[in-house]
Amino acid sequence: MAALLILGGMLLIVLGLLWLIVLAFGVSLLWGVGSLLPPILLLFIISCWKVARKAVIFIALGFVPLIVGITQLASIDATRVEALLNLSWLQGAEATHSSTQIELNGELYGQPFRPQYGELIDGVLLLREGKDFFAQRELRIALPAGTAVSPEGLRLDVLPQDVGELPDVEIMWLLPEQTLPEARRVGRGYTLHLDLQHQAPNLLTGNFHLVLPPQFKTSMSGEIQLLSDRLHYRHGKVDRSYDDVSTLEYVVHDYLERRFNQDVIVEPFATPEAFTAPLDMDIKTYVAGQLRSVPVRFIKNANTEWAIENDSYSARSAPVLPAELVATVAEQIAQAPKTVRSVDRRLRFTLQRLLVNPAQYQYLQVHAVTVQGNQVKGRFMGLDTEGALIISRELKAPGTVSFTLSPAEIAQITLLEP
Repeated sequence: MAALLILGGMLLIVLGLLWLIVLAFGVSLLWGVGSLLPPILLLFIISCWKVARKAVIFIALGFVPLIVGITQLASIDATRVEALLNLSWLQGAEATHSSTQIELNGELYGQPFRPQYGELIDGVLLLREGKDFFAQRELRIALPAGTAVSPEGLRLDVLPQDVGELPDVEIMWLLPEQTLPEARRVGRGYTLHLDLQHQAPNLLTGNFHLVLPPQFKTSMSGEIQLLSDRLHYRHGKVDRSYDDVSTLEYVVHDYLERRFNQDVIVEPFATPEAFTAPLDMDIKTYVAGQLRSVPVRFIKNANTEWAIENDSYSARSAPVLPAELVATVAEQIAQAPKTVRSVDRRLRFTLQRLLVNPAQYQYLQVHAVTVQGNQVKGRFMGLDTEGALIISRELKAPGTVSFTLSPAEIAQITLLEP
């Protein structure tokens, strides 16, 4: 809806300008030719106001939906408004996430699978084909709790006869006649080979091989490239001006390592309701194996980049902590119920994050409370074409019922599953 308002407003403004030029040609050829230049066009409006006023009013009406659309877009994702206003979208893909190159041969539930996007973030490997709200075909692999990517990379092998804590594999597909995708989960009885290495600045590349039991008609093999974080990069460096919790984590981690002159481990913190400087937070961090609470204030510097107030610490000079100590602390954090980051997406869940990245929370249980006080509990199925949330709930009798809630109707929403 916001995009339609913005496009509609811009169309009205362009038509108004064309009408204004036609009116200028109607007065005289000299005014018409001169109105092609903005200063002469402004002079024509002032000199021939009675003739030009209708077109000027028409142009002014175009600014109404334009401003309303930009306001709605800012309430959902302020970074898109910033990109729209500063024309950063003209700078190409380097201003956003790195692109991924995936060369897989195989099929997903009997259909050719050609994913264009891949990531391994928060312990979940995602391969996705299609750019709509619902992917045409999608593969998710939730790694066991405590599985982490080491400095050497990640190697994982699973055989059909393996038991114990194994990765949870989920496949999803959307047929042309369907409005909602179908999904299947596989917990064991499959073959998986994963061998990934780091590639600067934030990629994991390597071999991938997966064969599910025959009834799922899914097998694939080839080379994959995955994003390892959601930081934005510009010319190979982290873009600190991008408004996202990942940017704040990067900034505070760099600050704490320079402040304490050693390796630190920062616990995940909640996503701010709005990325408006200054932001005051109490950061939980492990320093030399000890948990500490450090109050910090995030500000934006002269280059509109996120920074820490009163940060005068120089680069680190002391040797890093032993790898064994860092690994021990990281394992303790992974085993703590409230600080597990590998799979639990409830830690930073907000309505804004759901609207920006609905695929991250598809098919998870949510509980929504409307402005009128009504409560809806069910499985989040995605967003419709108008940006409303689709929540499906199973009935006691065979069947399901779906609820459609616009973001403006929701007073509170909670994610019930990790």
